[in-house]
Amino acid sequence: MREFEAIERLRRIATAPEARGLLDDVALLDGLVITHDSIAEGVHFLPTDPPASVGWKLVAVNLSDLAGKGASPAGAVLSLTLSGDGAWEDEFLTGVEHACESYALPVIGGDTIALPEGAPRVLGLTAIGRAGLQVPHRSGGQAGDVLWLVGTIGDASAGLAQLRAAARATGPLVDIYRRPIPQLGAGQVVAPVAHAMMDVSDGLLLDARRMAQASGCTIAIDLDSLPLSSEFVADRGSNVDARLFAATGGDDYALLAALPSELDATTLPLPKATRITRVGALTAGEDSLSLTSGGAPIDLPERLGFEHKSDHRRGLSASPVAGRP
Repeated sequence: MREFEAIERLRRIATAPEARGLLDDVALLDGLVITHDSIAEGVHFLPTDPPASVGWKLVAVNLSDLAGKGASPAGAVLSLTLSGDGAWEDEFLTGVEHACESYALPVIGGDTIALPEGAPRVLGLTAIGRAGLQVPHRSGGQAGDVLWLVGTIGDASAGLAQLRAAARATGPLVDIYRRPIPQLGAGQVVAPVAHAMMDVSDGLLLDARRMAQASGCTIAIDLDSLPLSSEFVADRGSNVDARLFAATGGDDYALLAALPSELDATTLPLPKATRITRVGALTAGEDSLSLTSGGAPIDLPERLGFEHKSDHRRGLSASPVAGRP
């Protein structure tokens, strides 16, 4: 069963309005924004990744979902699997602790289970946030909106590629892959003025297509406008192939927002050093995605991002991510 097939089946169960039709990254319950993400060894993190970085990442990817809705952290419930002598788990919990302290996220409960020897670790966290004045849905995009991206893309997938090439690789791209930074402050500023908003976790192109489908619009993205860090450009370059790599890699935890055309997002009171870039537009038409480069249309790549499949072992053949459609 593919991920989208599982979601379609779950929609027959998750019929409460709080579920938002399972068309979003969060549920909304009595003023609380609730999300859950799991990460699995060999899928979302390498077996050789430091356990503390895995703990940090689990917290950060959940907080990124809250950031995509402009919510502020309120609490977390942790699902912890135990294996071996406990040394790995001790370091993992240090990472969880540091991330929770950094973002004022109290752990308020959870569950622990023991794994059979040799079983890959699967860890989960439910993050609860307090809603702001508006919790933008990914389905709220309107024809005429401008598409903005908060943050940069491609760094984590480039860092993972470095680790595949050399298991002991270090540097800023590896750091970003292992310890993503959720855009919480920026999300709280952008959400009140956004028609649609979500975090980018499975790849910019795939997540943009999801916004287009949910909003019933066409999204056109200018590949040349995509924000790349200086570290990414030094490692991969900035030609079309490098930009497609960045746009499909995933694990970015940037924010994607559809804003009214009359609003210049660069004038918003964003946190210092926040990078926000106009990357495209929403137009009337089929719920689809298109790309341009050099002012001319280009074909979409066969792979837009990462979607979970249960019909084969993935083995980190693409960038590990922790999103959901």
